[in-house]
Order: sequence, then structure tokens, then C-alpha cells
Amino acid sequence: MPCRPALWCVRLALLAASASLAHAQLPAFYKEIAGAVWVVKDLPPVIEAWRGVGLADIRDQGNSSPAAAGQPATHCVTGRLGRFTVALLQPDPADAVFADFLKRHGNGVFAILHAVPDRAALESETARLGGLGAGVLRTLSAGGAQYTFFDTETQGKYVLGLVYNPQAEASTGPAQVTHLGLVIRQAASVSAYWQRLGFPAMSLADAGPREDGRYHGRPLWFSFGVGWHSYSKPSLEWMIPPLDPSNCYADFLRVHGEGVQHLGMPVDNLESAIERYAQLGYTPVQSGAWGNVGKPGSGRYSYMDTEALGGINIELIHAIK
Repeated sequence: MPCRPALWCVRLALLAASASLAHAQLPAFYKEIAGAVWVVKDLPPVIEAWRGVGLADIRDQGNSSPAAAGQPATHCVTGRLGRFTVALLQPDPADAVFADFLKRHGNGVFAILHAVPDRAALESETARLGGLGAGVLRTLSAGGAQYTFFDTETQGKYVLGLVYNPQAEASTGPAQVTHLGLVIRQAASVSAYWQRLGFPAMSLADAGPREDGRYHGRPLWFSFGVGWHSYSKPSLEWMIPPLDPSNCYADFLRVHGEGVQHLGMPVDNLESAIERYAQLGYTPVQSGAWGNVGKPGSGRYSYMDTEALGGINIELIHAIK
């Protein structure tokens, strides 16, 4: 869900001064999330599912060129949602890193990507993160791009990825992805971990229940925790749900474990967007609203059952500014 100030009772447990200091230490390229990397068992149906929801500039990058001797090849396909890159990987079953991810999570987002401007920046940041205990987990090259993945998932709940692509074209067009939503079991240690790597603390809040909440069309009355990292665009949203009553975040935990659960995508007309997805076979899982519906500062949202895209939901969002 997008940030909804009218709904949240913001906690003051994490100091803004500390967050600002941590942010100041970060290289400038962290201000933008370039995209995400999915690991999937079977590429063709996932590619077709993405094509249906508007993934553009789809390119088969072929098998990766291992950056280290003995690494199995990985088939890579890329596409774009506006300025956001979708990279889909189908690894060789012998690839220990990717095969382990698939075993633990199934299809899903493996890494969140930031683009570095040159090799010097990549080498400098690799050294900085390594000195803080986040060593290189995996590297690969595909389609002229070099991907470096860092060993951050265990404590940070996603793999931090840096991509260097000297052939990359400038990203243009509207932002089709406003945020990436992650589901975690608790926030304190995750926030502390990213702070140790120089990132800001999460802003934490409580989301109270609303009468217009729905889960598979039935009334949904529940409260849950939410955190934000807004140092980048798209931003990161962290959901900390209860397991009961049933909700889409708890569903994700049961099926995939902690990690990236949804992409937030703005739409001009929520009903029309839901109908377009329904024609593709995707139905609403969970829906709701924030603010005084119909008034400035309010909006509505609907999570769509888009598991076929590689283990995530698309959150369709209509905001009134």
C-alpha cells in the first residue's frame, strides 16, 4: 500500500537524526531503484504473463556469462515497466545460489537492483559493503550488464543487487512502479541491519482496521505493522502482518516466506484496471482504501492474484491528490 498519513499513528522509536546521518553515507545511486531480479523455474509462461500486463521492451539476453569459473549458465530475459527493469532468470538446477532460493521461496524476487555509473563505483561499493560484512553472494553477466549480488537476504530479507551496464539507455517515461512491498515477521532487527550498512532506519507505524477492507470479497477487519524506506524511488514498504485473520500478507509468508510480496502500480481508474486484469484471469485478493474516500489525500487499492508473474501480487492503486 502507498503511504497513508491519515491512517497511521507514527511511532517515534527511531530517531530522524540517525536516519539522516545513515542516508548521508550512501552513494547517490541508491536514490533510485533500477529494477528487480526474479528467479523462476520455467521462463516461458512467466514471460507471457508479464507480456499480458504490459511489460515492454522484452529482450531474450540468452545464457549468462559466468563471472567466476565453474558457475553454471543462467538464462536471462529482461523487460521494462516504464523506468523499472524486470530481469527474469531461469537458472541451471546445478546453480547452488539460485537453486537454494527456489527451494526456499519458489518463484520470486531474488534481488532489488540499483544501477552504478561505472566500474569504479561498483568496486568501491563492493569494498564498502564487504567491510561491513555483506560480501558478494553471486555475480553474472548477461546482455552486456554485470550483476553483483550481495549476501544480505538472511538479515535484510532481500538480496541487494548492483548492476553495471555501460550500454544501458537512459530510462524515460512515467514511473509505473511506485513502491516494492516486502512482507516480514518483525521489523526491528531488519531495520537495524540496513542501518549497519548505512541505510536509514525504517519509519514505522500501525495500520488500523477499516470497514471497507476486503479479503477475497469478504469483510476484513485487522491491524498490522508497516514500515517505509523512502530514500529511493520507487520506495520500499515493509508489511508486518498477523497470521490471523487471513490476509494476503500472511498468505505470502506461508507460501514464500519473507521477501518481496508486491509491486505498487498507479492506475487512473481502479475499476477499469481490475476488469482488465480479470480478463487475463487475475482476480482481486485483498482491497481497501485510505483517507476520506473521494476526497483529496485519499485513495483505494486492490491486490491482484498475479502469482503467475513470478510469485508476486500487483497492487493497483488509485490515489486522489
